[in-house]
Amino acid sequence: MNAEPRTNLATHVVVVTGAGSGIGRATAHAFARAGARVLGIGRRKDALEKTAAGHPEIAVHPADLNDPGAPQEAIDAAIDRWGQVDILVNNAGATKIMPLAHTTAAGIAALFDLNVVAPSLLAHAALPHLRRSRGSIVNVSSTYGHRPLPGAAHYAASKAALEQLTRSWALELAADGVRVNALAPGPTESQALAAAGLPDPAIEEIKREEAARIPLGRRGDPEEVATWILRLADPASTWLTGQILTVDGGLELT
Repeated sequence: MNAEPRTNLATHVVVVTGAGSGIGRATAHAFARAGARVLGIGRRKDALEKTAAGHPEIAVHPADLNDPGAPQEAIDAAIDRWGQVDILVNNAGATKIMPLAHTTAAGIAALFDLNVVAPSLLAHAALPHLRRSRGSIVNVSSTYGHRPLPGAAHYAASKAALEQLTRSWALELAADGVRVNALAPGPTESQALAAAGLPDPAIEEIKREEAARIPLGRRGDPEEVATWILRLADPASTWLTGQILTVDGGLELT
């Protein structure tokens, strides 16, 4: 699907985390098609190279954003290459099925480290450059950032935290002309469930159950989500900040 608006971002540099697959890969492609120069960040170099294949506008930066210094190094890589950062897309995140009866301190910390701490440190590192360009941040949340998710409450809580960061940063940075918004997708085709360690039969069952709950009758496609990330980041959206846009086939309404 290539439904993104006819946006010309030829003078813009975009940093996209979690760019090795799913929503992140689709987002990197959407910005590249709009003319932007894109730095795709992810843990797996081979997956990032697949994202960049055939897209000379996309450069890759393998990194584990939980490593000390990695967020600053990622932003520095974009600055070293292009001298600017105009848009930060905080898409990297982890999903974890963790009922209260099986909750551990390590499990909670792992979720919050990647879903809350890493986006915060990336935004911190990018801030001087975003102020200079009057740029924008798009945080990728989830329908479950504002909807209960029994059995995975700490994942939902980490996304709720990201949504509150979005609102607070939007107010904090408005005077600098930096816009901050979030896109909250519903269940979308990706490798997240496999990355959470679930076996294939369990993944297929979850996908069937999710599709059955979604009013439009199916899970989302990464390209559909990327279209809206591009729209939120588009400099033409000059008066839009502090918003959480849910794109979930109507799941939020149920």
